[in-house]
Amino acid sequence: MSFIGFLEAIGKNFMKGLAFAVKYAIPVEKLAALIFPPAAAEIQAGVDAATLIQNAVLMVEQKYAASGVQNGTGAQKSAEVLLLTSQAVTSILKSAGINADTTYIQSLINAVVAILNVQTPPTAEQVVSHASIVPMPPVSAPVAA
Repeated sequence: MSFIGFLEAIGKNFMKGLAFAVKYAIPVEKLAALIFPPAAAEIQAGVDAATLIQNAVLMVEQKYAASGVQNGTGAQKSAEVLLLTSQAVTSILKSAGINADTTYIQSLINAVVAILNVQTPPTAEQVVSHASIVPMPPVSAPVAA
């Protein structure tokens, strides 16, 4: 084995080990609540609000993509996400003692969108591998009833 091959093997094993470790790691929001117990309610409220906003952004993006007008519609999509989430996010944050007005919620939406925009989209193989829990039988194989 060459030196480069040796380093490649270490890299592959490192990635396997990292994937295993990440799978069992404590979620960051739970870790933060353990480290900063007095802020646990605020941390959870932030996580809940961000999750709600992210889900709304993804839903609106899918709707616009399905209708074929995904480009050049950022303002409309943002307004729709604000309409969908503002009452719930205000309530979630208020329960943790955080007063959020429309401008604040819009800044949270903008932050979530910015983060989603810089993420690397999954490859076709990753999408296919996560799309089905039960593998489909090969086309040539008879399907049992």
